[in-house]
Amino acid sequence: MVHGHGRCGRRWRAGRPGDSLWLSTLPERCDVRDGRIVAGAGADSADHRRQTGRAFHTSLIESVGIGPPVRARRSCCMKKLLAIFAAVTALSAQANETLTVAASAVPHAEILEFVKPTLAKEGVDLNIKVFNDYIQPNVQVSQNRMDANFFQHQPYLDEFNKGKGTDLVAVAKVHVEPFGAYSDKFKKLEELPNGANVALPNDATNEGRALLLLAKAGLITLKDPTNILSKPSDVVNNPKDLKFRELEAATLPRVLTQVDLALINTNYALSAKLEPTKDALIIEGADSPYANILVARPDNKDSDAMKKLVAALQSPEVKTFLAEKYKGAVVPAF
Repeated sequence: MVHGHGRCGRRWRAGRPGDSLWLSTLPERCDVRDGRIVAGAGADSADHRRQTGRAFHTSLIESVGIGPPVRARRSCCMKKLLAIFAAVTALSAQANETLTVAASAVPHAEILEFVKPTLAKEGVDLNIKVFNDYIQPNVQVSQNRMDANFFQHQPYLDEFNKGKGTDLVAVAKVHVEPFGAYSDKFKKLEELPNGANVALPNDATNEGRALLLLAKAGLITLKDPTNILSKPSDVVNNPKDLKFRELEAATLPRVLTQVDLALINTNYALSAKLEPTKDALIIEGADSPYANILVARPDNKDSDAMKKLVAALQSPEVKTFLAEKYKGAVVPAF
């Protein structure tokens, strides 16, 4: 800070020892009082005072060694900051890759939510989109709108690819959801009356799966007991004269009160608050071949992000999570 008082053109010392300011550039008609420039006798108007102030400012900056290249230095600093920001942004973009996965709500989306923090630590941001049908998840992936899906088993995927002309591929087996038969009216299978109404999923693979389960329970006999794509027309023996109703899989829990028996996928059973191991009159064993799979496209199935997702889904932590949360209704397939 400049101190003292005197006429323009004299030398003034700053507050720090050894610092000095030469105010020789100031117009003569001015005073410096207590560090302020004031007009002297006969000073010009406001224009003169503005010129005086600018001159003093310039002299002050030059004398303390911070200019004249102040603007240049500011510009240089700004450029450096922008360069650093751009570099950090680029590194962040490289380190964090987003995977968008279509999934059924239960248990698939819940499993994905469980592994999401693990993937985030490894630089993968998992974006989960929940679907309530078995068509759109495959459509979205095949059309490059999403990276992968998690809701189906291999027989269903094979049938979808065949029917739609797609080339989606299984990336990993994750879990098995034992398929079950449920009733709101009866507690035991033996109580089913003759002519009972039985609701089946209307997609080829799950309908075949339902019929195989009924055959295993001795309620019907199929033309080919190994055909996973069996249809009601393949039933060759039906002692109770069961009446089959083919409905969309997602609607089956809602029609339980309208039918005698419904064959329901476990993900939909869980969403409807059913407990497969307790409520199902018939249920598949843990050796079911219908493992639920992570599905992607040929062009991204081997990406680093996809490999990290597979590793997370097939981890010991996921095994523990399945056992504790689903109590046998969902079992690991790895």
